[in-house]
Amino acid sequence: MKVDLHVHSKYSKRCGYMEPKEIVRVAMHRGLQGIAVTDHDTIKGGLKAKEYETDDFKVITGLEVMTDRGEIIGFFLSDEIQARDFEGAVEEIRDQNGIVIVPHPFDSFRKSALHPTERDLKFIDGVEGFNSRCISQKSNKDAVEFGIQNRLLVTAGSDAHFVNEIGMAGILTSGEDIRESILSGDFETFGIRSGFYNHVFTKGLKAWRKIKQF
Repeated sequence: MKVDLHVHSKYSKRCGYMEPKEIVRVAMHRGLQGIAVTDHDTIKGGLKAKEYETDDFKVITGLEVMTDRGEIIGFFLSDEIQARDFEGAVEEIRDQNGIVIVPHPFDSFRKSALHPTERDLKFIDGVEGFNSRCISQKSNKDAVEFGIQNRLLVTAGSDAHFVNEIGMAGILTSGEDIRESILSGDFETFGIRSGFYNHVFTKGLKAWRKIKQF
């Protein structure tokens, strides 16, 4: 199975625009067998995308929640995460038997990045070792090294905000149960970098939406 573990839909209100149905359609067209919709602070996009799941294509309902420490991703959720403090959000994710991943850790270009330490190991299951939108590949390298050194899961995802980015990164597994494959570490990662123009488009989208509020 080929699965992109980090995609944003229009429910990421500040920076997303893709329809969940379109995300699934494009992902299937590009040969993926699954996708995780991880919108900012909500599982609405994931729940909507789940409606288009098939026997041959699986949708993981997740979110990328901003905490007082930085962002964390929760996979396999059924309820919204209400807490915005780090430990509280982790607890809510785990209460749903979800998986806790730190996206784009050590990314010095993102104020939202959470920089995990050894004290955080009991709260997280893994780190995103490859994020297509990391401008500096040192960020991804540092994430992989931290994950390996601390025996964490090391995942990957495109962090797609636009259609052209879907499937740029993710995991490959021969397992039929994505959740079990992730938890057991029975996967390999793959990824290519997103074009810098996608960052420009995102900034433009954010600015346009900010103007629309006035």
